[in-house]
Amino acid sequence: MEDYSHVMKPDTGYQYEFKAGDLDAMSECLEAHGFAVIKDVLPPERVEALKQAVWDGTDPDGALATGESSTRHAWIESGPGAWSLLEFEPFMDIHRHLIGMEELTLHRSAAIIRMPGSQPVSWHTDWCGYSTEIRNSGDVLNRGLWPSGKWFYLTGSRPIHGGLCVIEDSHVKDWDGPEGFRMTADRRSFYPEDEDERPYAGFDIPGLVPLFTDGGDMIVFAHRTYHGAFPNRLQEPRLSCGVGFRDRRHRIDVPWVIPQSGRWFLENLPDHLKVYTDGYTSIDMDWRG
Repeated sequence: MEDYSHVMKPDTGYQYEFKAGDLDAMSECLEAHGFAVIKDVLPPERVEALKQAVWDGTDPDGALATGESSTRHAWIESGPGAWSLLEFEPFMDIHRHLIGMEELTLHRSAAIIRMPGSQPVSWHTDWCGYSTEIRNSGDVLNRGLWPSGKWFYLTGSRPIHGGLCVIEDSHVKDWDGPEGFRMTADRRSFYPEDEDERPYAGFDIPGLVPLFTDGGDMIVFAHRTYHGAFPNRLQEPRLSCGVGFRDRRHRIDVPWVIPQSGRWFLENLPDHLKVYTDGYTSIDMDWRG
């Protein structure tokens, strides 16, 4: 079974890792290539606290078995461990820079646990704007032009451990896919041109950039950037979390009622953090159009 331990950090020919003080250069890379890494955004103690918050919000009973994965959507609603990120100003300053706005609203959040032996995540873009069809809550929320990925791989990102990978320059409008591949009908993924249509989960792709990061590094990618994740071949769970914002002026009239967990969050979030919930929609993963 392929473990991808042979995959090395690539020489892209351009800088894509930046310090938290180099946000203008980071934005230039994001615009040019569709992704960037901001180093050492979180101190070690905050990384450790967030690891526990991922467990508490995603698998509180410790029920996940070898080979399994779990995603907690609207992870910010799971409690103080998750929403503590909103109080960390270096993190919030990055978001203000990314959105280009001081007044932000929480948009989406998630936490993911991928146990040892978990399978790869097939290639996809989070953006749903290629289609006018509204089928689920993601189709409603994932249509903005702000950066999609804003992730911390709290246990590190590396190929052998279910690490993230992106395709450089895949964020441009009407990107045609890697050489030798065709786009799926909805343009959310691609597949080899000599195979039947289904999202591809291999890693022999032109333009693939495997990301090597530490727990406090912030991974950012543009709204259209295509990305995937390697299988987890280490005997250690892989933990990640992400929180995203949008311009508060961008209102979204969602067709669902905010779930109970969202109402609890809005009621219990400390008053000084409620500035980030004006227009917050939460998410109903069961809603269908």
